[in-house]
Amino acid sequence: MVIKKNIDLLQKAKNYAFLLLKFRLRSEREIRQRLEKKKFNPEIIEEALVFLKEKKFIDDNYFAKAWIESRIKKPLGIRRLKTELRIKGIDKAIIDTKINETKKSYFEEDVVREIAADRLNKLKDIDPQKAKRRVYAYLLRRGFSPEVVIDVISQLKM
Repeated sequence: MVIKKNIDLLQKAKNYAFLLLKFRLRSEREIRQRLEKKKFNPEIIEEALVFLKEKKFIDDNYFAKAWIESRIKKPLGIRRLKTELRIKGIDKAIIDTKINETKKSYFEEDVVREIAADRLNKLKDIDPQKAKRRVYAYLLRRGFSPEVVIDVISQLKM
């Protein structure tokens, strides 16, 4: 009787994980947290996660790569991407590997230059110093490196 109950609980945990994965990819930590929130016991959660990893339904390496690719289109800076992945529970080594792969084709300075020029153009009716401060703050919120932002803004003419 107890074994049957555990099998049912395990199936419910898997089904709930599949429901979550139906909407978007998720990290192992995200699935774990959501299963814990549903009050599944730790053994059931662990078994469900092992099953999902073995069958490649969750893979933190793939998740990190896909997350970076989707978020970089926003566009966001490297710092913001790292923070988001840490929050999602991705291991630091995986984050560093995927970020280094991304840096080969993603040139933060070019992206910052393009965004800054566009934002400054929209703010051309206000004081240039005030406009530059606003653009600086905007770019920092998007996760771009302060050094890169300062360099680019100082080069731009208003």
